[in-house]
Amino acid sequence: MIKLLCVGSMKKKEMKALQDDYLKRLSHYIKIELIETAEANSKLKNPDLIQKEEAIHILNKIKESDFVVLCDLKGTNIDSVTLSKKIEQWSNKDIVFIIGGSWGVSEKVKKRANYKWQLSLLTFPHLLARIMGLEQLYRSYKIINNQEYHK
Repeated sequence: MIKLLCVGSMKKKEMKALQDDYLKRLSHYIKIELIETAEANSKLKNPDLIQKEEAIHILNKIKESDFVVLCDLKGTNIDSVTLSKKIEQWSNKDIVFIIGGSWGVSEKVKKRANYKWQLSLLTFPHLLARIMGLEQLYRSYKIINNQEYHK
């Protein structure tokens, strides 16, 4: 099973439609669950306090037995084929992919991660990163199943 654990909710209908399309496509290969956690109180202005508040919501959704992959700017940058191989290696556990909020995640969440994955050297809004992550998961399962899609 794969869980996509994200801070915040998808509000734009066009992006939500794309997200839902990839979730549906992925469901043909693996059980996948999207978990959205609350963003920090908008009155907080300090990024550290925002990260700490969001960390509570994130960490409460993770089991000790889960394999946690954090989308992180300082993570390992890999190609799609390598990601598909890693997913196969990790498949003996539930895999939780975390996409943090707009201020990133706390050190506590980073320490809980079993693997840190850099989606890109470029900076993207966290809701767009969610779509890109889903697309890469879908691409990985197409690769794993030797199906045409990846070029």
